[in-house]
Amino acid sequence: MTQYLFFTGKGGVGKTSLACATAVAMADAGQKVLLVSTDPASNLKDVLESDVTERITAVAGIQQLYAININPEYAAEDYRNRVIAPLEGIATAEELKKIREDLSGACTTEIASFDEFSRFVSGEAEEGAFDVIIFDTAPTGHTLRLLELPAAWSSFTEENPEGASCLGPTSALKSSKERYHTVVERLRDPSCTTFYIVSRADKASLKEASRTSDEIRALGMTHQYLYINGVFKALSSEDVLAQKIEKLSREQLEALPANLKLLESKEFPLLPYNVLGIEKLRSLFDETLQKSIAETVAIAQREASPLQLENIVQLTESLSAHQQHGLIMTMGKGGVGKTLAASAIAVLLAKKGFEVLLTTTDPAAHVQDFIDQLGALPPTLTVERIDPKIETQRYTEKIVNQKGKDLDEEGKKLMLEDLKSPCTEEVAVFHAFSKAISKARKKFVVMDTAPTGHTLLLLDTAGSYHRDIMRNMLNADRVKTPYMFLQDPELSKIILVSLPETTPMREAASLQNDLKRAGIQPYAWLINQSLSMVPDITDPLLKSRAHAETEVIRTIQSEHAQRTYGIPFIAEKELLLELLKQHE
Repeated sequence: MTQYLFFTGKGGVGKTSLACATAVAMADAGQKVLLVSTDPASNLKDVLESDVTERITAVAGIQQLYAININPEYAAEDYRNRVIAPLEGIATAEELKKIREDLSGACTTEIASFDEFSRFVSGEAEEGAFDVIIFDTAPTGHTLRLLELPAAWSSFTEENPEGASCLGPTSALKSSKERYHTVVERLRDPSCTTFYIVSRADKASLKEASRTSDEIRALGMTHQYLYINGVFKALSSEDVLAQKIEKLSREQLEALPANLKLLESKEFPLLPYNVLGIEKLRSLFDETLQKSIAETVAIAQREASPLQLENIVQLTESLSAHQQHGLIMTMGKGGVGKTLAASAIAVLLAKKGFEVLLTTTDPAAHVQDFIDQLGALPPTLTVERIDPKIETQRYTEKIVNQKGKDLDEEGKKLMLEDLKSPCTEEVAVFHAFSKAISKARKKFVVMDTAPTGHTLLLLDTAGSYHRDIMRNMLNADRVKTPYMFLQDPELSKIILVSLPETTPMREAASLQNDLKRAGIQPYAWLINQSLSMVPDITDPLLKSRAHAETEVIRTIQSEHAQRTYGIPFIAEKELLLELLKQHE
């Protein structure tokens, strides 16, 4: 077992549960373990049932286990203070204020989070020696970006020694250069670091796991294992849905991508209970304990009518009842079904004759996988993708053409070096995001967003841009920034997507609170893959999970959502096609 363990994969596959279960197992074996979350939308507190803060804290109920959340906002404020400290007494109060405002963007938050993360790998942040440090990482695209930053910043500090960016003076980063090299070396050393790629037995998450494996291998990180989580085994031969789910899982596992077949792997079963708390975490690696806990879980023996929720067609009709255009954004925790929801809403709107643009800000970009199921697109539907690399290239070319035409060759060279900064990508993606929003003045723009943490960073950029415009423009009252567009309930409709489970519900509720603080009121909640909406379930495991869902959904309806809609559990390969068929 190596000292550093990373759990990564598509959102919603169970990275946190498996990371926590591994941490508990190692602490039980006598190791001193530190569990670190680098996810801006961390739910360690829920899973461990213990207080977890931005400081290293002992986990309640178990010896030798400690945990910490890398809080992006806390890390960013600490970073700003470190950058500004050497300038105090030299710069004026107005200059220091301007620097602090410049350091308020999303890319500052990201590099600050990475800066904290890197200290744990380099050994600088350990308050007491730990035998093992386990990282519960953010969803895949964000994690890969974190892993690429050391090399990118090392290159930037070497090639642009006098430059500056939204992260402040490059000189402020130089002190971290040696640490970044140490981090990269340790991540690439198979005797130091192990990557656990977590997936479900479904096509989308296996495809993401395959891409993750290739990309971190390309970064020189080769010590990898595959964990397949939530594998379902039917308990009833009479239950048609149960048999379909098991058959589909087996087919997906038999068609495992070639690169994943090379990895040592382990399967974990779908359980009739939520894995929350130390004892249930222990059960993930203990089949006897699984059976014992399952026996104490109340299996729903009584017959109950399926839960009645308005469906996605009724949601689409509500969205288009009083307008011909606008922005519709699906948001939520990774893996809850945002892409399916966005694709279905876009197709249903287009079938009603509206002009529709379907786009995504998710680096993993699964929209095309769903759209490919349709064969032919409705004539009024256009599909695009905000690709970070393409948008960065476009933005770089635009800046060079606009600002480089009067520069000499040396000046152009310095400008290109400055544009190699990782924060250029954040700015480029924000420009594309803003452009897509502007199109919503004339048509429906349906936007499938990246998992929660990345989405909040993007909205933070919108807020920073808005404040900058308001501060610097003479006629700011005549300008409608992307942020103002998002705050306008007539123009923008936010759909919070959740699974009917406690952790995704809490995550969506937390996101809703963040949005409300930013003056953005979500329009509706959409509950995806609900077993409680499916009639005639007889399999005991599925009945137990369906029964547990009803309490979660009622909590959403009574405490969180103005409007609640649902998508029933679908056990088919082509989810979008089947969902649309159900409503033809």
